[in-house]
Amino acid sequence: MPQLFCIALTTGLLSGLWAWIADSFHLLTWTGFLGCTSFFATQGDLRSLMGSIASNISGVVWAMVMIYASTIIESSVINYVIIAVVSFLMCAQAHKKWLAYIPGTFIGACTTFAADGNWKVVAISLFVGALMGYAMKHSGLYLHLFLKKEQTSDNLTESTQNY
Repeated sequence: MPQLFCIALTTGLLSGLWAWIADSFHLLTWTGFLGCTSFFATQGDLRSLMGSIASNISGVVWAMVMIYASTIIESSVINYVIIAVVSFLMCAQAHKKWLAYIPGTFIGACTTFAADGNWKVVAISLFVGALMGYAMKHSGLYLHLFLKKEQTSDNLTESTQNY
């Protein structure tokens, strides 16, 4: 069975599981899929998972900074400046290796805005979604290796029986 098919299969199964978990625990299903997507867009290893999660959560924090600042200062011009400065900082933080995934930072921020600043649910949903993405990919890889070994052992058994 092709590797991509195995990953697609486990992704489909675990996507259904994630939807049930999100619904059961009042999390945001679509936000979890953004956390999953954020992971899938990286190199796909454990280090990338950690960087994706850190970047997503930093985006949540930056969004809350912008939301909070906009409630203190009632000037749209000043708020535009705040957006510009914070967006700069969201990119500049990438000099830290564990925050280098800039798209993940913007995913966290945008998701927080879309959820009307419900940062706790957003952060948990992004975190669990990233873990689900890791599980989707790696369970697919393990399934592929397992099926490949089974096929190899079947071929060996078949070829030895011919002698």
